Amino acid sequence: MNGLFTAAGEVQRVCEHQGWAFCFIGGLAVLRWGNARLTRDVDVTVITGFGGEQPYVDELLRAFTTRVDEPVTFATRHRVALLRATNGVPVDVALGALPFEIRTVERSSLWAVPDAPALRTCAAEDLVVHKVFAGRDHDWADVEGVLARQRAIDAQLVVSELRPLLHAKSDETSLDRLRELAGWR
Repeated sequence: MNGLFTAAGEVQRVCEHQGWAFCFIGGLAVLRWGNARLTRDVDVTVITGFGGEQPYVDELLRAFTTRVDEPVTFATRHRVALLRATNGVPVDVALGALPFEIRTVERSSLWAVPDAPALRTCAAEDLVVHKVFAGRDHDWADVEGVLARQRAIDAQLVVSELRPLLHAKSDETSLDRLRELAGWR
C-alpha cells in the first residue's frame, strides 16, 4: 500500500505545484470512506475544462511516463491520461470539465494518511456517485462499504448529482438499486 500512497503524493505535488484543481477518486477514496480493499492504481480528477486539456497533458507527460501510444491524442479523445508514477504505479488522470466533476473537486478535503502526506480526496457522497455511475460489480461492493461506514451520508446530494448522470447514459435501474441498498425511500 505504501507504493500507492507514494505515487499519490507524487501526483498531488505536481497538481499543487501547477495550481490545479484536483482530487483523488477511486480506490484511494474507497480506502478513506469505505472498506479497505486492494487497489493497484491511483485515480485522480484534474479540472481542465473543455478545449484546454493539452497544456495539462503536456505537463503531466513531463512529470510521468505514459502507458499508451500517442498519449496526447489518447488523453484528449478519451479525457483520461494513462500514466505511470516513478515507482511504477499506474495513474489514471481524468480530465474533468463537467459541472459534477467541478463540484466534486470543490467538495473534496484532505485525508490525513498515517506515515504519508495528507491526500485530497473526494467526499463520500461523490465517491458513491462515481461508483454507481461506473456500475461494475466491484463498484457496487465499494458503494456497500461506503454506506456501511458513512451513516451520515447526504442522500439528497447523492441522488441530485447521480440522477442527471444516469439519465445521460439511459440507465433506468441504478438509482433504484442504490435506494434499495441504502434504505432510502
